[in-house]
Amino acid sequence: MALRIGIDIGSTTVKVVVLDEQNQLLFRSYERHYSKTRERTCETLQGLTGLLGGQEVQLLITGSAGLGVAKAAGLDFVQEVYATAAAVRTFIPQADAVIELGGEDAKIIFFGNTLEERMNGSCAGGTGAFIDQMATLLNVTVDELDALSLRHEKIYPIASRCGVFAKSDIQPILNQGGRKEDVAASIFQAVVDQTVAGLTQGRELKGTIVFLGGPLHFLQGLRERFVDTLHLDSDHAVFPQDGDCFAAIGAALCTEAGQTRPFEEVLDLLEHAANVASPVDTMEPLFTSQAEYEAFAARHQAMTVPRLDLSTYTGPAYLGIDAGSTTTKMVLIDPEGSILFEYYGSNQGNPVRIVLPQLRELYAQCGDRVEIKGAAVTGYGEDLIKNAFSCDLGLVETVAHLNAARHFTPEVDFIIDIGGQDMKCFKIRNGAVDSILLNEACSSGCGSFVETFAKALGYNIADFSKMGLLAQHPVNLGSRCTVFMNSSVKQAQKDGASVEDISAGLSISVVRNAIYKVIRAANADDLGQHIVVQGGTFLNDAVLRSFEREIGREVTRPTISGIMGAYGAALAAKEAGLERSALLSPEALATFTHEAKPATCKLCTNHCSLTINRFDGGRKFISGNRCSRPLGQEKVEIPDLMKFKYEYLRTLQGKGTGDGSRGRIGLPFGLNMYENLPFWYTLFTELNFEVVLSPESTRSLYIKGQQTIPSDTVCYPAKLLHGHVMALLEEGVDTIFYPCMSYNFDEHLSDNHYNCPVVAYYPDLLGVNIPALGQVNYLHPNLGLHRPKDFEKKGAQFLQEAFGIPKREAVKAIRKAYEAYDAFRDLVRRKGAEYIDWARANGHRILVVAGRPYHMDPEINHGINDLITGFGFVLVTEDAVFQHMDKQPRHVLNQWTYHARMYNAARYVCTQPDMAFLQLVSFGCGVDAITTDELRSILEEGGDLYTQIKIDDISNLGAVRIRIRSLMAALDARDAQAQKGGQ
Repeated sequence: MALRIGIDIGSTTVKVVVLDEQNQLLFRSYERHYSKTRERTCETLQGLTGLLGGQEVQLLITGSAGLGVAKAAGLDFVQEVYATAAAVRTFIPQADAVIELGGEDAKIIFFGNTLEERMNGSCAGGTGAFIDQMATLLNVTVDELDALSLRHEKIYPIASRCGVFAKSDIQPILNQGGRKEDVAASIFQAVVDQTVAGLTQGRELKGTIVFLGGPLHFLQGLRERFVDTLHLDSDHAVFPQDGDCFAAIGAALCTEAGQTRPFEEVLDLLEHAANVASPVDTMEPLFTSQAEYEAFAARHQAMTVPRLDLSTYTGPAYLGIDAGSTTTKMVLIDPEGSILFEYYGSNQGNPVRIVLPQLRELYAQCGDRVEIKGAAVTGYGEDLIKNAFSCDLGLVETVAHLNAARHFTPEVDFIIDIGGQDMKCFKIRNGAVDSILLNEACSSGCGSFVETFAKALGYNIADFSKMGLLAQHPVNLGSRCTVFMNSSVKQAQKDGASVEDISAGLSISVVRNAIYKVIRAANADDLGQHIVVQGGTFLNDAVLRSFEREIGREVTRPTISGIMGAYGAALAAKEAGLERSALLSPEALATFTHEAKPATCKLCTNHCSLTINRFDGGRKFISGNRCSRPLGQEKVEIPDLMKFKYEYLRTLQGKGTGDGSRGRIGLPFGLNMYENLPFWYTLFTELNFEVVLSPESTRSLYIKGQQTIPSDTVCYPAKLLHGHVMALLEEGVDTIFYPCMSYNFDEHLSDNHYNCPVVAYYPDLLGVNIPALGQVNYLHPNLGLHRPKDFEKKGAQFLQEAFGIPKREAVKAIRKAYEAYDAFRDLVRRKGAEYIDWARANGHRILVVAGRPYHMDPEINHGINDLITGFGFVLVTEDAVFQHMDKQPRHVLNQWTYHARMYNAARYVCTQPDMAFLQLVSFGCGVDAITTDELRSILEEGGDLYTQIKIDDISNLGAVRIRIRSLMAALDARDAQAQKGGQ
């Protein structure tokens, strides 16, 4: 029997094994290929000449990148699921399921009567590539990340759909002093959650589970998270000794029917296939000549700031600090704005540790000649740095960048700032910020996008960016997210594209993502006539050139593009007009200490993940809180209609006339139940049922049902329903009632009155995906409340068939239910009017928060309402004001009740000078994609600002805080302008 070779060529590694006739492992190797798949495979096989030379062998190739190699070499290929299954059935026959994580691939294989496999699509979230990205973010190796995770004390909720989402969650934790040990374990937990929720797709993981692939083979911390989450003991969690090479072993086992060849022939076939390439989709070069580039560079070099020698300067100075998501910038200026000192560097996950030595160095250079009269800080780490070093003021990033842009272009009407992870775009009208656009949860148009690929290809970001300037054939990589782009870059490499062409292509992709995904511009006029670009990413001349070419006009890029936030903060410190700065003195810095510990606040249902920062002298700063209670201050109660509605609905439990004689009926408290609960609760209590509401939403409630979620792309409010149903099942109710409802109530403001498809039919999906519902009386009929007379007939018929309730009794209860619904709607409007009157009597602004009824759920909105009222806004929801406006034709299809409410509420806000508008959108909500542009149009035509916040299952409110503070700054500027015009 010939020796058998199995080769598994994955997205990041090549695994080669050799088996003898007794299935004994004679050789194994596991090596990264850095996109050189065929070359790396050949090198490994060449090293086997001593073992296999002159022998007949059988060989099979498998893996996500193996098919191309096999085709090019004319060798046999086996699909990796079959290869893995063959190895598991041979060596671990008792296995019920396999979880395998690779570089960019993740899969679950279920064994049973038939083989069933679930695999990730184009997203590599929750895989080895994701873990690599996170290790880079923490500035540690993957092995160090693993070691850190084993010393964790708490777990933070972190997204794992892709590295960009996770960075948005991790960076604020680090910037606020969170421990790397806790973040490391949280990263591994995110991988577990992504695997369980994203790949099981409603099928339960149970029995004996085998864990395969490099990440699960090498990372003990990741193993622990899987075992703990799935509640497995040592008998049911199997980690094979060669689990990193199991697909290759399976490929070797599958060779039995394959062709036998001399080893030298196999090696020759692979070697001669190594340089096969296919055509690459290319674009026009960024510059056709060195001279053209030099003219471009000279034009932008003209926008500069004078620099003075700090060692000889004498006089007052002003300090600006920008503690950004990935970098920290510092600028010291004189009263004329000339730069005396500057710093730009990575914050390495701890901006305090970066700012401290820079301040010491700054004071050393200043001596007794320079007095720092003001210090301002901006950026994600604003609060931490402000408290750590006693800076005089903090300001939101948008205002800092506007200050800096005006210094160069006083007539600026559009600013786009692209940083490491964040993109801020805002239009300027009448000298004030008029509308704000931020990237939501994706940084594919940002600096980290390019930096990720630069590091993966072995270059630093500066060298990599320059390589693309004169590339003659930039690769067309499209405009997609970082993880999707991984595959495009690797394919371009395999097809022969040079690093220079890839660099240029990535710069073009950054720009197209920014323009078409974040700004969503139709043409250059949508941006403005006087455009200032800034942020570290625009220091990349290839990105800048791509931007100008894409919009067809020249823009202003200051030479200090990368430190504009810090420069704008320094200008703000100067404009504050302080006599003396409170900034820590050199003596205080000499004894400065900082210690950060995690904690969970238990003072309200938000359960905020806090970081308690302690400094020398007993100073303390608590971050992560959404209200003032953890700071020892009683929360100032500002009217909040979102909170009022939620508390009113939760307190329905136990009320009503029912005596429970007809049994217990459970109602899952989610989606459209937030709108219709008063109706259903009254109906069933009038019929003498004991109504049991599912408990309040929490992260643990979500986890309770995550294994039954069939799709990772559905919105978080829908995912939560699985946990609510599981909780009702645990409660032991006799019946669970959750009807399908195609239509909502008709409020005569839209062309129709549909519910969104998810809301309308999710009860059917729950019934299919939660097997335990088969053990109770699960009622999910198709019903409609929009026609009361029809429902009296159909509802009474349903109640008679389901419970044997007489028609007369049912109709009476139905009429009471309609009265209860109308009373609730009336109560909301009266409370809204009361809160508006309170705001006007007490001098508060009013923020109309528009969304869907379930956005009042604290687990869904993550306490955004507390954040809003904490800034002094009185919060009123759209369903309290929409009735003031009549129906009006819209530019888009208007056939959803909730959409019509938002449109009318936006129109009403335009008539009220003390009101502002904010829309909440659940990430992944397809029908709300229709509303955003229409709402923006309504508000801009009415002279108002449009602010949108996308919310998901992750509770980081850093971007939310920026938006609300930016809105406040814009309102302040608008009011000041109006007051000035009226004088």
